[in-house]
Amino acid sequence: MTRLIMTPVLGIALLTLTLLGPAVAFVPIGGGVSTHVSITGTALLQKVTETCRAVAEAAGQEFEPTGSSPEELVQACLGPKATGEVSGAKFHSALQEIYTQNGLIDRDFANSAPHHFNSEAFLEGRGLITEGMVAIKANIRKENFQAARETLGRVLHTLQDFYSHSNWVELGYTEPYIALIHPDLPLENLADFNTATCSDCASGTCPNSILPNILKEKKLTSGYMGIFSAAKPQGKCSHGGEADLTSTAVPRGGINKDERRSDNEALHNAAVNAATAASLQLLEDIRLAVGDHDFLRMMGIARSSVVCFVIDTTGSMSDDIDEARAVVYEIIDDKKGTQDEPSEYILVPFNDPDFGPMIRTTDPDKMKKEISKLTADGGGDNPEMCLSGLQLALTGSPASSHIYVFTDATAKDIALKDTIVALIRSTKSTVSFFITGNIKRRRRSLTAASFNDYKDLALASGGQAIQVSKSQLPEATDVILDTSTSALVTVLQRARNPGKQEIFPFMLEESLKNITIYITGTSVTFTLTNPAGVSQSHTEASGKLGTIQTVGNLRRIRLNADKLTGTWQININSNQPYTLKVTGQSTITFIYDFVESFKGPHPGYAILSGRPQTGQPATLMLSVMGRKGPSSITVGEVGLATVSGPDAVSNGTITDIGNGDILVTVDAVPDGEFVVVLIGTDKESNSKFQRQSTTQMSVSKVNIQAIVDSSVEPGKAFKLPFSVMTQGPGGQYLISSRNDREFPMSYPKSLDLTTGQYTNANLTITPPANTSSGTDVTLTLEAQSSSGIDSNYAVLRFSVVTKITDFIQPLCEVVSLQADDCPQDVSQCKLFHWELSANLTDGNGTGIERISLRQGNGTLSYTSLSSPVIQANYNASCCSQIVEFIAIDKVGNVGKCYHSIIPSASPPALTLSLWLCLLVSAFVIRT
Repeated sequence: MTRLIMTPVLGIALLTLTLLGPAVAFVPIGGGVSTHVSITGTALLQKVTETCRAVAEAAGQEFEPTGSSPEELVQACLGPKATGEVSGAKFHSALQEIYTQNGLIDRDFANSAPHHFNSEAFLEGRGLITEGMVAIKANIRKENFQAARETLGRVLHTLQDFYSHSNWVELGYTEPYIALIHPDLPLENLADFNTATCSDCASGTCPNSILPNILKEKKLTSGYMGIFSAAKPQGKCSHGGEADLTSTAVPRGGINKDERRSDNEALHNAAVNAATAASLQLLEDIRLAVGDHDFLRMMGIARSSVVCFVIDTTGSMSDDIDEARAVVYEIIDDKKGTQDEPSEYILVPFNDPDFGPMIRTTDPDKMKKEISKLTADGGGDNPEMCLSGLQLALTGSPASSHIYVFTDATAKDIALKDTIVALIRSTKSTVSFFITGNIKRRRRSLTAASFNDYKDLALASGGQAIQVSKSQLPEATDVILDTSTSALVTVLQRARNPGKQEIFPFMLEESLKNITIYITGTSVTFTLTNPAGVSQSHTEASGKLGTIQTVGNLRRIRLNADKLTGTWQININSNQPYTLKVTGQSTITFIYDFVESFKGPHPGYAILSGRPQTGQPATLMLSVMGRKGPSSITVGEVGLATVSGPDAVSNGTITDIGNGDILVTVDAVPDGEFVVVLIGTDKESNSKFQRQSTTQMSVSKVNIQAIVDSSVEPGKAFKLPFSVMTQGPGGQYLISSRNDREFPMSYPKSLDLTTGQYTNANLTITPPANTSSGTDVTLTLEAQSSSGIDSNYAVLRFSVVTKITDFIQPLCEVVSLQADDCPQDVSQCKLFHWELSANLTDGNGTGIERISLRQGNGTLSYTSLSSPVIQANYNASCCSQIVEFIAIDKVGNVGKCYHSIIPSASPPALTLSLWLCLLVSAFVIRT
């Protein structure tokens, strides 16, 4: 294998990190007055607010956020009248996913002109936007919201760069270029290859170096960018900046408006405004195509609780299935109408040799129906396909889900264990096992599975492995009721193996409710003490501090509601392994990712797909949420702590980036598995709080780099370049890969590595020709030393999207209007009505799939959607004088019908029209 000869995309990305220094631009984090994050965030928050308001008004409710923070926006969106806590964590996570993918364009495609609309690559850049929008709509249709968010971040970056890197605003345009998101419209008046576009700017800071004739003729151009070469066509503009080698070639200078400077302040502001408006246009197109409900789900506006059951359905599991069914019914019936009502229900059965399919629904009645269908049958040879079912749940559930596994057998597919750990770390989901099998069953060999494997996975995820008899299971499932709730946070989690006597302190603050302590293990004694010195021992089932429930290997302690704030402690004693976990409900929480910095023309931070590197400081990006936004809390300490080792925290250096985002650098990374610990102050109650992440992480000397740069077509092989490097001993490293769809793959089973050098290889995956468009694929790629001592992984997502050629929006023609009875005096409108009829068609397109009313309080009806011409009829009171309804075809193209009976009403702006066909003033009206 040849080393250090990089594949085109991945090689350029890696070389860029090495060769280039920093420059300020529309960057993902910090730098400049306006960044990609601020532009994207402004557009997203505005569009989410508009959508939430529309949903509330349609339901006859008021939409009144108590403040401007994302947390308060989520509270208003989900219904302020529903009882219970509302966490903004899902919304924050969705925003961060979009921001991160937006920023990665600058790392992974620094030298790609189309991704930045550099070098006059207008058609190619629009092609990327078109491909991305098709994928986003297809993903949302399949409820693959994470894939949709990631693609949205990338598409928004390219769209926003058009306004900074082209001369659009220099030409005097203030509105977005609608043709960029509508491929059926031509890109007009492009400067050709031989046309000079710029004058020389020796200083590099000229206010406007576009040639006068280009401005007069409204010719569209963009700056050429050269990272490795100064060559550019004669007379062409450069991008500009230290990293652009072409900016030193005549005509010198650059036309990018990435950074606000004294010489370009007006142009920079104009570019920011246009980029923000264009982002809003694109988001509105997606919203109309998928509907308000799914648009908000994509944005993470959903209650944080997700019920996900992975259930063994072999012959001995009848009692367990009955109990799982009872728990689901109880959750649905008891939590309906509250903020604790789950936003989603997921069910994955497994047997032997079969597992799945995964059933995913937002309808509680459907979940009841599906879990009622489960019966115990088959199996017989004890080990079952547990981890295959769990893999489906981890890849199909939203990130940070709580997953509950019911089984009485060990895992036949134990080879998946490392893949499961990688997925747990990638998704940050928590997995708990309810084990009703014979715990004393002996392991048949050192490589055979045992119930300890479930304990390992539970600990790695921050979950619990609860071992009970089948008759005790109904008592143990209270844990599911505890954790199937909104705004769940972890205060402390520790494990000891072997067990020993130890005192564990933890802080409880005023915002915490429903505080529960879990201890798993055998032969465990403990004493709990509050800040006032009042104690309760394990022998007191109902004491001064709370109630204690013991079942199997689980002790569940529910603190009384009148708990004291301050530092508590629990003294545990056992010579057997045990775990400790303290949880509660609070909107004070944080989300985090391990990141690495990258340089280049536009530097930033990228989320690590695998484990951080050994021998280097660990860098984390955190978003902290308070009860009234980030301004209502103060972060004191952030560090890394081992769950199973000495109870010490390696604190990091904190850099406040603003808006609740902080960058943390930890120089002394703990050995072994560690979690993130945060201590701060809640300004609302002036009390200290303590929070801990649940997912355990560790470091590695191995590094895997891989980039998914496009969607995949059904039936076509997709080549994924990847590179592997180790800072440890060289030699043979084993390569393994799995995907959750079981699509056929080919890749080298081993690579020979030289210390400190990347070795390149390719993985090929081929989705079957009948794969549905919008299917999301999760692929794990692992490299392990031949000794098995060190390994690392990358978790990659890509979408299978059918190539489409239909980009024409449905057409609307008004065929009749009856509004003559409406009085001129609006105060007399209640007694009168008006009617409108229109024909809707999709020509030779894919056909109209959905019609919905957007404006107006009247009644909309229409004929069969399968008809070539659909007749829509609208009837309304003369008090409701405007109507707008939309038609969406089967690939997400959106057409609008708009009409107003307001006397002398002006038509809406072109951006709110039926794109080409809706011309309000030109409706064919027949009386």
